[in-house]
Amino acid sequence: GFARFEIGITRELKEAKRTPWLKSLAHNDFIVKFKVSDLKSDTRYFYRVIYGANKSNTQKGPVGSFSTLQGVAGTKEVSFVVVTGMNYMSFHYGKLGKVDPKTKRRTRNLKTSYQGKDKALGFPALETIQKLKPTFFVGTGDNIYYDSHDAMEATTLPQMRQKWHQQFRQPRFIELFSQVPTYWEKDDHDHRFDDSDREGNRPPLSDLGIATFREQVPVVDPLDSEAKTYRTYRMNKHLQIWLVEGRDYRSPNKMKDGPDKTLWGAEQIAWLKRTLLESDATFKLLITPTPMVGPDDARKKDNHTNIGGFQHEGREFFKWIVANKLHQKGFYTVCGDRHWQYHARHPLGVEEFSCGALVDSNSRLGRKPGDPQSTDPDATIKQFYTQKYRSGGFLRVVITSKGTARFEFYDEHGQELYRAQK
Repeated sequence: GFARFEIGITRELKEAKRTPWLKSLAHNDFIVKFKVSDLKSDTRYFYRVIYGANKSNTQKGPVGSFSTLQGVAGTKEVSFVVVTGMNYMSFHYGKLGKVDPKTKRRTRNLKTSYQGKDKALGFPALETIQKLKPTFFVGTGDNIYYDSHDAMEATTLPQMRQKWHQQFRQPRFIELFSQVPTYWEKDDHDHRFDDSDREGNRPPLSDLGIATFREQVPVVDPLDSEAKTYRTYRMNKHLQIWLVEGRDYRSPNKMKDGPDKTLWGAEQIAWLKRTLLESDATFKLLITPTPMVGPDDARKKDNHTNIGGFQHEGREFFKWIVANKLHQKGFYTVCGDRHWQYHARHPLGVEEFSCGALVDSNSRLGRKPGDPQSTDPDATIKQFYTQKYRSGGFLRVVITSKGTARFEFYDEHGQELYRAQK
């Protein structure tokens, strides 16, 4: 089939711009994408897709909308939400049970799945987010789970694509994303499997995971095969965000930690440092798929907090932040991955906000400083907040017109659990 987009400044799409016709092809999952440029800053746009089996027999899709960024001089309030852990299987089918001797896969306990009458609509937190009317939405990774450990485990390209289809066909996603722009990162579960690096032959292979992520979400120019998935956006005078890539360039997880071991890769680190120094934004937020402060579980070797993982690189980066006094100039880290919410400060002075799992059935209570099973057994981290009760939810960040920031944690039903003002 064929499709093109209409984009304009009125809902009726009068005098709208039209993109060239795009062919829908099986080799890229029949997805059509087009990078649109020459848009006005700080403007509300409306759009829809025109599609059909051929160019002369088409129909029009529903109208969606988005707002462009304010630019470096803008001072209007900006708010956004940060999420992770969108576990479709645990929400719809419940927690993992015993191994089925016939399939050799684990079963699901349906009684532990979400029981609300609105289940068919999808995750309740999405409705909560929509009511808050954020400027944009950030998915930090674990947007889907290939390694569901059940009969729906995804190891081939058709199976991996199906995971994306079943997730984002849920009505609450469709409604939210028709009104709120999105930014995407990937983590382990939407790369390959839990704590995955690029090593080994266990399917899906790393290159396939990387390619599928680029195919399924609007993260890079579809015509630029060399485009980097790490990038930075200047939202307005007071806010700039950085989105980093944590899977494509990493050393093997099992490699001995030290100066030669990297999670980000030398090129990405150089880019990150250069662009941070160039920024004069009031708030500089590094949004990472995985934590940098924690504490996390001691058993892992997957991220910058983990003992024997990538602690050396994380610590050296924080030393650089402190040497340049960026932690005193509005620099904070915001992370996904962990299934609990927290606000913590590294002994070097950098503060981190963990958004926690979006889905209640995918949440847990976290590690605390001083816990012998944590990455901080000596309690060197200052933890200002962590959840007392297990729940799904998300982080909302509000940058006011006066140049102040609020970091707000919510549960999936919209109850505010904690707030930090900066």
